[in-house]
Amino acid sequence: MASDSSKLFTAVSLASALGAAAMAKKGLNASWKAATGKNPPANPADPDVNVWEAVAWAAVSGTLIALARMFATRQAAHVYAKQTGHLPPGLRRDGQDKDAPTPVS
Repeated sequence: MASDSSKLFTAVSLASALGAAAMAKKGLNASWKAATGKNPPANPADPDVNVWEAVAWAAVSGTLIALARMFATRQAAHVYAKQTGHLPPGLRRDGQDKDAPTPVS
């Protein structure tokens, strides 16, 4: 059973992270176009793309997509912990607050 729930968590967290990244990218593309009046750079490494535009796009898109994936994976881990009473295999507390109880809400 634990192996099944581990596989299920892996699948759910991957799907939610990919979905969150896709939604973030779609929102970023629309926001970039609204803010700049141009489509975002398809390939920031292209020498025809202004270097500062490429840097801005890489920084903003990389940060926001990574955050979306992190929040989706955290939510999947929270749901898993709520259902099973423990964190998913391979995911453990990092010890930032060793005295705090393990919350499962």
